Amino acid sequence: MVLETQVGKKLRDLKRRLKQENPVLEHVVDSFRELDRISRRLGLLDSHHSHADRTSWWPLISVLGVYSSGKSSFINHFLGYRLQAVGSQAVDDKFTVICFSDEPSVRVLPGLALDADPRFPFYRMSRAIEEVAKGEGLRIDAYLQLKTCPSESVRGKILIDSPGFDADAQRTSTLRITDHIIDLSDLVLVFFDARHPESGSMQDTLEHLVRRSVGRRDSTKFLYVLNQIDATAQEDNSEEVFAAWQRALAQSGLTAGRCYAVYIPEQALPIADPVVRARFESKRDAHLGAIYQRIEQVGVERAYRIVGMLEQTARLLEQEAVPRLQRFLARWRRLTLWADGVLWGGVLILFFAGTLYGGYWEGLDLRLPLWERLSAYPAVQTLILLLLAAAAVYLHFSIRRWTAGRVARSLVAGDINGEMQAAYLQAFRKNSRWFRSIFRRRPAGWGGRTARSLAQVLDDSQGYVQKLNDMYTNPSGQAQAGPPRADTPP
Repeated sequence: MVLETQVGKKLRDLKRRLKQENPVLEHVVDSFRELDRISRRLGLLDSHHSHADRTSWWPLISVLGVYSSGKSSFINHFLGYRLQAVGSQAVDDKFTVICFSDEPSVRVLPGLALDADPRFPFYRMSRAIEEVAKGEGLRIDAYLQLKTCPSESVRGKILIDSPGFDADAQRTSTLRITDHIIDLSDLVLVFFDARHPESGSMQDTLEHLVRRSVGRRDSTKFLYVLNQIDATAQEDNSEEVFAAWQRALAQSGLTAGRCYAVYIPEQALPIADPVVRARFESKRDAHLGAIYQRIEQVGVERAYRIVGMLEQTARLLEQEAVPRLQRFLARWRRLTLWADGVLWGGVLILFFAGTLYGGYWEGLDLRLPLWERLSAYPAVQTLILLLLAAAAVYLHFSIRRWTAGRVARSLVAGDINGEMQAAYLQAFRKNSRWFRSIFRRRPAGWGGRTARSLAQVLDDSQGYVQKLNDMYTNPSGQAQAGPPRADTPP
């Protein structure tokens, strides 16, 4: 099929890019391909989708926060390249995806370049926007743009600059994109403005980016940055401002560390007192250094995260998807047998009641002598039997469709999330086709061979972790080759 060829080509391209840079992840692609085959056998995955699409294969760093908090200035400083426009007011109302390019000039591409390319983290984002904001999916260029940059700092990484948070920005579609970014990112930098720590936009940021991150399993990937702290140099009260900001974070539920106070040298206000200036610069350099060091680690974290997603997906299929499908099929079987029993039980009761009380219903004699009188016409008897059998089969399959519809509606109304809900519906429909027996207890596509293939994927995922440990750790202290760096994003 053409769609299968497209998926296969994408995975082959991915393997080729990873072959020289990270051989471990090259083999992980093969395991994802096997997971795709298993999921398609079960009916949980379309032929034009892959589990490998659920994550970015290059480290992803997102910069979020309030308007005018210096996000763009920070990005330019990190890149060593004036890529993003800066200003005291909102200068960009789109999510900007930044990746490396060998070309010396910057290219700005529309949102369609991201929406239509599965190698980027915004593949088919227009559909997600359309689900929450009718008609907005057609305006993908109003939400996203792609910029290329020759800075070596972004080689092998993907950087995302976001529009700021304020009351106008709290549109459903914008928040949907923000949530998508957060889920995929290896590192999330949340910026606040030290000049306006009590603004309404800060409260919006606290609500959406702090309170919702506290209970996440990956909460350690959030770094909270109080930027433009040099604005406090004149009063020399940076510690007080920083402490007040931390209290605001704590009131939102954040009790752990990962808080930094910085300012960007190129945008800094002049500090006349040399002692104060030296203290501010020392703290700024220490905090910026810690942030940049964490950014450099995302390549390692991304490799482990991809392997972890492989194992998580395999266990989801084994421990949740297959048992759920078995429960759906069991419920469908019970409903069908119950409905069949009620129907044919009612027919038998009416037949015996009619026979017992004379056998005449509206002048029609249903007693055996009627059938005996037709014995002279065997063709008629055969035709009647065939019609009765056809009616019975038709009624049975009508009941099957009705009970399958009830189970399907219960899936839609259940507590399964949207993505998995569609997958379960697709798999259940595959299992409830007319030629599938209602007495089959295992889902279609699930058997000993499939179970062994899935077990092999799980074993391989453990082996990948060990290989990554061999590359990135050295408990023995013996000399070894340095870890590979990630490839250049497409």
